[in-house]
Amino acid sequence: MSRPLRCRRIEKLPVYRSFSPDDIAAGENVLMTVDEFEALRLLDNEGLTQDVCAFRMNIARTTVTAIYESARKKVADALVNGKRLLITGGYFEYEPIKIQQKIIEKGTDTMRIAVTYENGEIFQHFGHSEQFKLYDVENGKIVNEQVVDTNGSGHGALAGFLQAAKADALICGGIGMGAQTALADAGIKLYAGVQGSADDAAKALAEGNLEYDPEARCDHHGHHHDGDCGHDQCAEHNCAGNH
Repeated sequence: MSRPLRCRRIEKLPVYRSFSPDDIAAGENVLMTVDEFEALRLLDNEGLTQDVCAFRMNIARTTVTAIYESARKKVADALVNGKRLLITGGYFEYEPIKIQQKIIEKGTDTMRIAVTYENGEIFQHFGHSEQFKLYDVENGKIVNEQVVDTNGSGHGALAGFLQAAKADALICGGIGMGAQTALADAGIKLYAGVQGSADDAAKALAEGNLEYDPEARCDHHGHHHDGDCGHDQCAEHNCAGNH
């Protein structure tokens, strides 16, 4: 019997998920997993040894070697052959994020909706969200509400924050492709492009009639890569089986 895969721990979400040459309009994609990206980040960007990288990612050193070599081959393929590099998926879990306030216990059959929140309205820039309002829904009705502070998570941590808060869905205004991918990796359903009252939007989603824009984005980093509006556990990728 083969040994079960160990989930790779990811400390930081990739802020930028897509890279492509200036001089190609379309072409073949190279897919790099989030855990491969993390190995590159720790070894090449932070300059760690493979032993320390293995400890940080909670995997064996031989596994680090394998995914690091795979990641470098993919980078070389993209650079040499002019392909688009996409970062998504993998077999991983995000480093747990500590929420500084007590969150209402979530029921077994409860759907938890998170809304980017400011003064009763849906805050329009996901990556700069300082608060979320959480709504617990049972049988199509909201049974609990709570406002939580992100404590400056922003920039690459908000998807992990929402996962730590056990959110199943997010309602927001503008959101970049990097954040959309991070939410998908975290198993959180996205309802973007929504404006107005947070309470009204949560109620509409609970009742199954929320109007939203699946194409809503607020990217402003150019076409070399997709970032989010301020940039900001498990994925098959999903060691926790959220998908």
